[in-house]
Amino acid sequence: MTPEVVFIGLGNMGMPMALNLLRGGFSVIGFDLAQANVDSLVAAGGAKGIDLAQAVKGAKVVVSMLPASQHVQSVYLGDQGVLALVQKGTLLIDSSTIAPQVAKELGVAAAAKGIEMIDAPVSGGPFGAKAGTLTFMVGGTEQGFAAAQPYLQKMGKALYHAGAHGSGQTVKVCNNMLLGITMIGTAEALRLGVANGLDPAVLSEIMSKSSGNNWVLNSCNPCPGVMPESAASNGYAGGFGVDLMLKDLGLAVENSLATKCSVPLGGLARNLYDMHSKLGHGKLDYGSIYETLGKK
Repeated sequence: MTPEVVFIGLGNMGMPMALNLLRGGFSVIGFDLAQANVDSLVAAGGAKGIDLAQAVKGAKVVVSMLPASQHVQSVYLGDQGVLALVQKGTLLIDSSTIAPQVAKELGVAAAAKGIEMIDAPVSGGPFGAKAGTLTFMVGGTEQGFAAAQPYLQKMGKALYHAGAHGSGQTVKVCNNMLLGITMIGTAEALRLGVANGLDPAVLSEIMSKSSGNNWVLNSCNPCPGVMPESAASNGYAGGFGVDLMLKDLGLAVENSLATKCSVPLGGLARNLYDMHSKLGHGKLDYGSIYETLGKK
Protein backbone atom coordinates (compact mmCIF):
# COMPACT_ATOMS: atom_id res chain seq x y z
CA MET A 1 0.00 0.00 0.00
CA THR A 2 1.29 3.44 -0.92
CA PRO A 3 1.21 5.76 2.12
CA GLU A 4 -1.01 8.81 1.70
CA VAL A 5 1.46 11.17 3.37
CA VAL A 6 5.21 11.43 2.88
CA PHE A 7 6.73 13.28 5.85
CA ILE A 8 10.25 14.68 5.43
CA GLY A 9 12.04 15.74 8.62
CA LEU A 10 11.28 13.82 11.82
CA GLY A 11 12.94 16.04 14.40
CA ASN A 12 11.59 17.58 17.61
CA MET A 13 8.69 19.11 15.70
CA GLY A 14 8.29 16.81 12.71
CA MET A 15 8.08 13.56 14.67
CA PRO A 16 5.09 14.48 16.86
CA MET A 17 3.38 16.07 13.86
CA ALA A 18 3.81 12.86 11.84
CA LEU A 19 2.55 10.81 14.79
CA ASN A 20 -0.58 12.96 15.01
CA LEU A 21 -1.25 12.33 11.32
CA LEU A 22 -0.95 8.60 12.04
CA ARG A 23 -3.36 8.90 14.97
CA GLY A 24 -5.67 10.84 12.70
CA GLY A 25 -6.02 7.86 10.40
CA PHE A 26 -3.56 8.75 7.65
CA SER A 27 -0.88 6.34 6.45
CA VAL A 28 2.54 8.00 6.75
CA ILE A 29 5.99 7.17 5.38
CA GLY A 30 8.84 9.06 7.01
CA PHE A 31 12.24 10.31 5.91
CA ASP A 32 14.96 11.70 8.17
CA LEU A 33 18.76 11.74 8.27
CA ALA A 34 18.59 10.11 11.72
CA GLN A 35 17.60 6.47 11.28
CA ALA A 36 16.50 6.27 14.92
CA ASN A 37 13.78 8.82 14.18
CA VAL A 38 12.50 6.78 11.25
CA ASP A 39 12.54 3.66 13.41
CA SER A 40 10.44 5.44 16.04
CA LEU A 41 7.85 6.33 13.42
CA VAL A 42 7.75 2.73 12.20
CA ALA A 43 7.29 1.50 15.78
CA ALA A 44 4.25 3.78 16.04
CA GLY A 45 2.68 2.37 12.90
CA GLY A 46 4.29 4.42 10.16
CA ALA A 47 6.35 3.17 7.24
CA LYS A 48 10.08 3.33 6.69
CA GLY A 49 11.26 5.63 3.93
CA ILE A 50 13.79 3.98 1.61
CA ASP A 51 13.47 5.74 -1.74
CA LEU A 52 12.23 9.35 -1.53
CA ALA A 53 11.86 9.64 -5.29
CA GLN A 54 9.60 6.60 -5.49
CA ALA A 55 7.63 7.56 -2.38
CA VAL A 56 6.73 11.08 -3.49
CA LYS A 57 5.64 9.85 -6.93
CA GLY A 58 2.83 7.91 -5.30
CA ALA A 59 2.01 10.24 -2.43
CA LYS A 60 -1.14 12.31 -2.13
CA VAL A 61 0.53 14.77 0.26
CA VAL A 62 4.13 15.67 1.03
CA VAL A 63 4.83 17.44 4.34
CA SER A 64 8.25 18.81 5.26
CA MET A 65 9.60 20.16 8.54
CA LEU A 66 13.25 21.09 7.98
CA PRO A 67 15.76 23.36 9.76
CA ALA A 68 16.34 26.22 7.29
CA SER A 69 15.85 27.65 3.80
CA GLN A 70 18.80 25.83 2.27
CA HIS A 71 17.50 22.45 3.44
CA VAL A 72 14.05 23.10 1.99
CA GLN A 73 15.54 24.23 -1.32
CA SER A 74 17.74 21.14 -1.55
CA VAL A 75 14.73 18.86 -0.95
CA TYR A 76 12.32 20.54 -3.35
CA LEU A 77 14.50 21.86 -6.18
CA GLY A 78 16.74 20.21 -8.77
CA ASP A 79 16.36 17.20 -11.04
CA GLN A 80 15.86 14.90 -8.06
CA GLY A 81 13.89 17.37 -5.98
CA VAL A 82 10.31 16.87 -4.87
CA LEU A 83 8.95 19.34 -7.42
CA ALA A 84 10.51 17.37 -10.25
CA LEU A 85 9.23 14.03 -8.97
CA VAL A 86 5.68 14.48 -7.70
CA GLN A 87 2.67 13.94 -9.88
CA LYS A 88 0.26 16.72 -10.76
CA GLY A 89 -2.43 16.88 -8.09
CA THR A 90 -0.06 16.22 -5.18
CA LEU A 91 -0.37 18.69 -2.30
CA LEU A 92 2.88 20.04 -0.84
CA ILE A 93 2.96 21.42 2.71
CA ASP A 94 6.19 22.96 3.98
CA SER A 95 6.02 23.69 7.71
CA SER A 96 9.67 24.70 8.05
CA THR A 97 10.50 28.26 9.08
CA ILE A 98 12.32 29.79 6.11
CA ALA A 99 12.79 33.12 4.36
CA PRO A 100 9.48 34.45 2.97
CA GLN A 101 11.09 35.07 -0.42
CA VAL A 102 12.21 31.43 -0.66
CA ALA A 103 8.70 30.24 0.20
CA LYS A 104 7.27 32.54 -2.46
CA GLU A 105 9.71 31.24 -5.09
CA LEU A 106 8.89 27.63 -4.26
CA GLY A 107 5.16 28.30 -4.41
CA VAL A 108 5.49 29.94 -7.81
CA ALA A 109 7.66 27.08 -9.09
CA ALA A 110 5.08 24.54 -7.90
CA ALA A 111 2.21 26.48 -9.48
CA ALA A 112 4.07 26.48 -12.80
CA LYS A 113 3.92 22.67 -12.69
CA GLY A 114 0.24 22.62 -11.76
CA ILE A 115 0.99 21.61 -8.16
CA GLU A 116 -0.53 23.20 -5.05
CA MET A 117 2.09 24.12 -2.45
CA ILE A 118 1.55 26.03 0.76
CA ASP A 119 4.00 27.46 3.25
CA ALA A 120 2.58 26.51 6.63
CA PRO A 121 4.99 27.34 9.45
CA VAL A 122 3.77 26.76 12.98
CA SER A 123 3.71 28.24 16.46
CA GLY A 124 3.41 26.21 19.64
CA GLY A 125 6.78 24.48 19.93
CA PRO A 126 7.40 20.80 20.70
CA PHE A 127 4.69 20.77 23.38
CA GLY A 128 2.10 22.04 20.92
CA ALA A 129 3.32 19.59 18.29
CA LYS A 130 2.85 16.67 20.69
CA ALA A 131 -0.54 17.88 21.87
CA GLY A 132 -1.77 18.59 18.34
CA THR A 133 -2.50 22.21 19.27
CA LEU A 134 -0.18 24.03 16.86
CA THR A 135 -1.14 27.26 15.15
CA PHE A 136 -0.62 27.09 11.38
CA MET A 137 0.14 30.30 9.45
CA VAL A 138 -0.55 29.49 5.82
CA GLY A 139 0.55 31.16 2.63
CA GLY A 140 -0.76 29.99 -0.74
CA THR A 141 -3.97 29.81 -2.73
CA GLU A 142 -7.44 29.40 -1.23
CA GLN A 143 -7.61 26.01 -2.96
CA GLY A 144 -4.33 24.91 -1.39
CA PHE A 145 -5.45 26.04 2.05
CA ALA A 146 -8.74 24.17 1.70
CA ALA A 147 -7.03 20.99 0.48
CA ALA A 148 -4.58 21.07 3.39
CA GLN A 149 -7.12 21.49 6.17
CA PRO A 150 -7.89 17.77 6.77
CA TYR A 151 -4.18 17.24 7.43
CA LEU A 152 -3.46 20.46 9.33
CA GLN A 153 -6.45 19.82 11.60
CA LYS A 154 -4.82 16.61 12.86
CA MET A 155 -1.69 18.54 13.83
CA GLY A 156 -3.05 21.88 15.04
CA LYS A 157 -6.07 23.66 16.45
CA ALA A 158 -5.76 27.10 14.84
CA LEU A 159 -5.47 27.40 11.06
CA TYR A 160 -5.03 30.79 9.45
CA HIS A 161 -4.75 31.68 5.78
CA ALA A 162 -2.45 34.71 5.77
CA GLY A 163 -2.43 35.35 2.03
CA ALA A 164 -0.43 34.45 -1.07
CA HIS A 165 2.72 32.29 -1.24
CA GLY A 166 5.26 33.45 1.35
CA SER A 167 2.65 35.11 3.58
CA GLY A 168 2.71 32.31 6.12
CA GLN A 169 6.46 32.71 6.50
CA THR A 170 6.12 36.47 6.83
CA VAL A 171 3.68 36.01 9.72
CA LYS A 172 6.04 33.49 11.33
CA VAL A 173 9.02 35.85 11.04
CA CYS A 174 7.03 38.67 12.65
CA ASN A 175 5.69 36.38 15.38
CA ASN A 176 9.05 34.91 16.32
CA MET A 177 10.78 38.28 16.31
CA LEU A 178 8.19 39.42 18.86
CA LEU A 179 8.62 36.17 20.79
CA GLY A 180 12.39 36.64 21.03
CA ILE A 181 11.99 40.24 22.18
CA THR A 182 9.32 39.23 24.70
CA MET A 183 11.49 36.47 26.15
CA ILE A 184 14.38 38.85 26.71
CA GLY A 185 12.11 41.47 28.29
CA THR A 186 10.48 38.90 30.56
CA ALA A 187 13.86 37.47 31.60
CA GLU A 188 15.17 40.97 32.39
CA ALA A 189 12.12 41.79 34.51
CA LEU A 190 12.44 38.55 36.46
CA ARG A 191 16.16 39.10 36.94
CA LEU A 192 15.53 42.60 38.30
CA GLY A 193 12.95 41.29 40.75
CA VAL A 194 15.22 38.49 41.96
CA ALA A 195 18.08 40.97 42.41
CA ASN A 196 15.80 42.87 44.75
CA GLY A 197 15.01 39.78 46.80
CA LEU A 198 11.63 38.88 45.30
CA ASP A 199 10.39 35.32 44.89
CA PRO A 200 10.25 34.86 41.06
CA ALA A 201 7.09 32.76 41.36
CA VAL A 202 5.32 35.52 43.29
CA LEU A 203 6.60 38.15 40.87
CA SER A 204 5.44 36.08 37.89
CA GLU A 205 1.98 35.62 39.42
CA ILE A 206 1.54 39.34 40.05
CA MET A 207 2.82 40.37 36.60
CA SER A 208 0.54 37.78 34.99
CA LYS A 209 -2.42 39.68 36.45
CA SER A 210 -0.99 43.08 35.53
CA SER A 211 -0.08 45.05 32.41
CA GLY A 212 3.17 43.12 31.99
CA ASN A 213 1.30 39.86 31.32
CA ASN A 214 2.48 37.95 28.24
CA TRP A 215 2.59 34.46 26.70
CA VAL A 216 6.22 33.80 27.72
CA LEU A 217 5.49 34.58 31.37
CA ASN A 218 2.60 32.10 31.47
CA SER A 219 3.68 29.35 29.09
CA CYS A 220 7.47 29.06 29.16
CA ASN A 221 8.66 31.07 32.12
CA PRO A 222 12.47 31.32 31.82
CA CYS A 223 13.20 31.28 35.55
CA PRO A 224 13.97 27.78 36.90
CA GLY A 225 11.47 26.50 39.45
CA VAL A 226 8.58 28.81 38.60
CA MET A 227 6.91 26.32 36.25
CA PRO A 228 7.87 22.69 37.03
CA GLU A 229 6.98 21.52 33.52
CA SER A 230 8.92 24.25 31.70
CA ALA A 231 12.26 23.77 29.95
CA ALA A 232 13.78 26.20 32.48
CA SER A 233 12.97 23.82 35.33
CA ASN A 234 14.52 20.92 33.45
CA GLY A 235 17.97 22.26 32.67
CA TYR A 236 16.60 24.15 29.63
CA ALA A 237 16.39 20.83 27.80
CA GLY A 238 13.95 20.41 24.93
CA GLY A 239 11.76 23.35 24.03
CA PHE A 240 12.68 25.83 21.30
CA GLY A 241 16.42 25.94 20.74
CA VAL A 242 18.57 29.06 21.03
CA ASP A 243 20.07 28.51 17.59
CA LEU A 244 16.61 28.17 16.07
CA MET A 245 15.54 31.45 17.66
CA LEU A 246 18.76 33.02 16.40
CA LYS A 247 17.97 31.77 12.89
CA ASP A 248 14.45 33.21 13.02
CA LEU A 249 15.64 36.57 14.33
CA GLY A 250 18.19 36.57 11.52
CA LEU A 251 15.36 36.05 9.02
CA ALA A 252 13.52 39.01 10.55
CA VAL A 253 16.55 41.29 10.29
CA GLU A 254 17.25 40.08 6.75
CA ASN A 255 13.65 40.79 5.76
CA SER A 256 13.74 44.21 7.39
CA LEU A 257 16.72 45.16 5.24
CA ALA A 258 15.00 43.92 2.08
CA THR A 259 11.83 45.88 2.87
CA LYS A 260 13.60 48.92 4.39
CA CYS A 261 11.60 48.47 7.60
CA SER A 262 13.33 49.43 10.84
CA VAL A 263 13.39 46.72 13.56
CA PRO A 264 15.84 48.02 16.21
CA LEU A 265 14.57 45.75 18.99
CA GLY A 266 14.58 42.76 16.63
CA GLY A 267 18.19 43.51 15.74
CA LEU A 268 19.18 43.85 19.38
CA ALA A 269 17.43 40.58 20.26
CA ARG A 270 19.31 38.85 17.41
CA ASN A 271 22.63 40.16 18.71
CA LEU A 272 21.88 39.05 22.28
CA TYR A 273 20.94 35.55 21.14
CA ASP A 274 24.05 35.45 18.96
CA MET A 275 26.15 36.25 22.02
CA HIS A 276 24.26 33.67 24.08
CA SER A 277 24.84 31.00 21.42
CA LYS A 278 28.54 31.80 21.18
CA LEU A 279 28.81 31.24 24.92
CA GLY A 280 27.95 27.60 24.19
CA HIS A 281 24.20 27.58 24.77
CA GLY A 282 22.99 27.07 21.21
CA LYS A 283 21.29 23.73 21.87
CA LEU A 284 19.45 24.84 25.00
CA ASP A 285 15.91 26.21 25.11
CA TYR A 286 15.74 29.88 24.17
CA GLY A 287 14.58 30.75 27.69
CA SER A 288 18.14 30.03 28.84
CA ILE A 289 18.93 33.64 27.86
CA TYR A 290 17.78 34.21 31.46
CA GLU A 291 21.06 32.68 32.65
CA THR A 292 23.27 34.85 30.45
CA LEU A 293 21.39 38.00 31.47
CA GLY A 294 22.13 37.11 35.09
CA LYS A 295 25.90 36.94 34.69
CA LYS A 296 27.88 39.70 36.38
